Amino acid sequence: MAIQPIAAVGREDGEEQQQSSLLAQSLKKQEESRTSLTEMIRDAKEKADAQREKFKLVKISPRYGDAPLEAYARLSRARTPAQAGSAAGYARRRIVQLEAAQRSDPDHADQIKAAVGQLRKAASRAGRKKLELTREQLSRARQKRMARENKRREEQRIKQELRRSQAMRAVRESGYFRETDIANRHADQLTATKMELRHQAEQLGSIASVDAALQGYSAGVQLAAADVDAPMEAPQVNVQA
Repeated sequence: MAIQPIAAVGREDGEEQQQSSLLAQSLKKQEESRTSLTEMIRDAKEKADAQREKFKLVKISPRYGDAPLEAYARLSRARTPAQAGSAAGYARRRIVQLEAAQRSDPDHADQIKAAVGQLRKAASRAGRKKLELTREQLSRARQKRMARENKRREEQRIKQELRRSQAMRAVRESGYFRETDIANRHADQLTATKMELRHQAEQLGSIASVDAALQGYSAGVQLAAADVDAPMEAPQVNVQA
């Protein structure tokens, strides 16, 4: 009957202990990997939540749309050519200021662009009103002359023309405010949409970094498992009869 030497039995026990030790180390590495990965995901989620809360905070953003509204308010109050010219000068000054602000505040570029566009229109419309007020002054002077000459019909005709011109201008100027309000709301919505998209892109960047970490840890776990699962060479045991 073949009897296995005591030294061979001891080697077998040592190999089993070595295999058990490698298995335990592999399991420990996998557990550490899961713990580290969980912490990374939790940190990424906390950062994303903090960023989201930051966006929810009420921010005092520059009200660039107020500039054209003020320009149109001055234009509407103008009763003389000089006042209309002053409204045009205000619009041109604000254009220069906003164009400078556009270089230092790119986040609100759409709002500034909309305001500048409306201010350009305000300056042009102020020049038009200046000419209209000048013509109206001439028409009033002619109306007074017709009254002195007792030309009642001509006087009434000039008076009606003045009233019609003023009424049409009032309607037109009220439309300026509505046009500016629509342009401002559109620019605000566009700015908010772009900021939200930028925020989402930043979140996607965080998720991409987590995905990369996941892939790295998965590769590490697979390598550790391969070390344990690799077939071990059977010990050479001499069996003597």
